[in-house]
Amino acid sequence: MVNLTTADISDSAGAQAILDGIRKRWPWVKHLFADGAYDRLKLMDKATCLDFVVEIIRRSDDQKGFEVLPRRWVVERTFGWMTRLRRLVRDYEQRIDVSNAMILVAMGGNLIRRNAHP
Repeated sequence: MVNLTTADISDSAGAQAILDGIRKRWPWVKHLFADGAYDRLKLMDKATCLDFVVEIIRRSDDQKGFEVLPRRWVVERTFGWMTRLRRLVRDYEQRIDVSNAMILVAMGGNLIRRNAHP
């Protein structure tokens, strides 16, 4: 599921928009992992209303240097897979629907590559 928004919409507001879609498409999903940017009252209220448990992954204040955060590496790995398609390295697209299509092409290519070479 891909949901792209314009730059004037915050991460938290964009996440609120997709919670209903997640519940409809995958009704068995109960636990969501999120970055600190998603720790907003309205988002948490809507997630609770839809029976989601949202776990905010935060970096500790006393952390020095790089440290792998639990579950955060899954998102970063997926972004790495998508940017194999050079067109997604920078925001070249003028239209959201074209960017959406490029993300689907990149992830479709990833699935084909993984199935061809298990």
